[in-house]
Amino acid sequence: MKITKDMLIGDVLDIDTGCAEYFFEIGMHCLGCPSSRGETIAQACAVHGTDCDVLVEKLNKYFENK
Repeated sequence: MKITKDMLIGDVLDIDTGCAEYFFEIGMHCLGCPSSRGETIAQACAVHGTDCDVLVEKLNKYFENK
């Protein structure tokens, strides 16, 4: 599976909640909130002022090593 910036955060967390640490790293501590689970990775990164491509790369490395 390849993670993309257009994927919903909730869908990524449903695959494996262990990847939540990468969202926490960029200040996304509201992962249990229904609205955050419905955001795309790109939308959330824009709100939190972080580089989406870096987060997607970390997530893909995480899932590659599973």
